[in-house]
Amino acid sequence: MLPQNCTLIDNAYVIPHPSWCPESGECIVWNVTLEDLPDLCSSRTAYLEKELGHQRSPFFLPMCIVYLLIFLVGVVGNALTCIVIARHRVMRTPTNYYLFSLAMSDLLVLVLGLPLEIYELWSNYPFLLGTGGCYFKTCLFEMVCLASVLNVTCLSAERYVAVVHPLRAKHVVTKTHAKRVILALWTASFICALPNTSLNGVAVLPPRFGQTFPDSAMCGLVRPIWIYNLLVQVTALLFFLLPMLTISLLYLLIGLQLRREKLIDNTKDWPGQSRIYIAHSIQQRAKHRQVTKMLVVLVIVFGICWAPFHIDRVMWSYIYPWTKEWHRIFEFVHLASGIFFYLSSVVNPILYNLMSSRFREMFREVACQKTYHRSSVTQVTQRSTVYEKTPHNTRLSQDVSACMQG
Repeated sequence: MLPQNCTLIDNAYVIPHPSWCPESGECIVWNVTLEDLPDLCSSRTAYLEKELGHQRSPFFLPMCIVYLLIFLVGVVGNALTCIVIARHRVMRTPTNYYLFSLAMSDLLVLVLGLPLEIYELWSNYPFLLGTGGCYFKTCLFEMVCLASVLNVTCLSAERYVAVVHPLRAKHVVTKTHAKRVILALWTASFICALPNTSLNGVAVLPPRFGQTFPDSAMCGLVRPIWIYNLLVQVTALLFFLLPMLTISLLYLLIGLQLRREKLIDNTKDWPGQSRIYIAHSIQQRAKHRQVTKMLVVLVIVFGICWAPFHIDRVMWSYIYPWTKEWHRIFEFVHLASGIFFYLSSVVNPILYNLMSSRFREMFREVACQKTYHRSSVTQVTQRSTVYEKTPHNTRLSQDVSACMQG
C-alpha cells in the first residue's frame, strides 16, 4: 500500500508527494521503479535528509550557547593579549612575539571561523558562499591548525635555547629572528594548507526524477577519498604527533637543566661576586622557571584541545561503510572535537592571567584603562627590585640577602 499523497497508475507512472512539484503542487513522474517509490512518496525535504542528514543539528541550541561563550571570552582575551604586547615595549620579547602570533591565529578562528560553524549547525545545507567561500573556509581552518602547532613548536625551541644554551641565545633568541621565524611558519602553513584545500569544493546531489538539487549544495570533499585519507594521516603525523613528541623532549631537557641550576644555586658560595650580580643571576633563573612552567601548561592544554580534532579527521577517513551507528558516534565525536578546537583559542589568555603576574598586571591596566608611572611599570614587568631606584639601595640589599639565604 502506498503512503498518502502518492498515486501509482498502471505501474507506469506516479503522482508523487506535492513537495516534488513546487510550482503546481501536482505532477507526474514516468518510468518509476519500486526503489524510487519510497522517496517519491515522501517529501523532498525527507529525501534530502535521508541523503545528507539533518539540515539543522539537533544540538544547535546548546552548541550555540557554548560557542557564543567561547567567542566572547576568546575574542576579549586574545585581543587583550595582542594589545598588551603591542602597547608595552617591555613586553615585546621573542617569547611574547610567538604568543602574539598564537593570539592572532586564535582571533582568526574565532572571528572568521566560528560564525561559519554556528551557521552550519543552523543550516548544514545549502552552502551559500559558493566555491570561493568553500576554499576560503577550508584553507583558513587548515592554515590556522598548522600555524598553531608550528608556533608552539618554535616557541618551545626558543625556550630550550634560552635556558639550555644561554650564550648562544644572545645571538639566536632575538626579536628579529623571532619575526623571521613567525613569517616563515605562517608562509609554510599557508602552502601546506593548499593540498587539502584543493580537495574540497561545493558538491550537490546528482539529478534524479528529472530534477536537480541546488538546495543540497555542501562544502566538502569532491576529490577521490583515498587522497584525503592519506593527506589527513600524514598531517596528523607531521603536524601533531611529531611536534608533540619534539616539544615533550625539549621541555624534558629544559626541566633537567633548571633542576641542575637550582642544585648549583643551593650549593654555590658566590665568592668574589657583587650582590647585584648575584641577585640578577638568581632572578633570571627564577624568571626562566616561571616562564617555563607557564609554557609547559600551555603545551599540555594545547595537546588536549587539538587531539580530538585530529582524531575526528582520522576517524572519518577510516570509517567504511557508514552505518547509522557510526553516523551517531561520529556526530558526537565531531561536536566534541569542535568544542575543544575552539576552546584552544580561549584558554591561552586565561593561562597567561593565572600563571604570569606580568601579563596579569598588563591585562588589568588595559582592561581598566589605568595609567601607570614608568617606575611602576618597571617594577611590575621586571619582577625584581634590582632595577628599582631606591634610596641608598636599602631595598636592594634586603632582597639580595633573601635570595642568598633561599
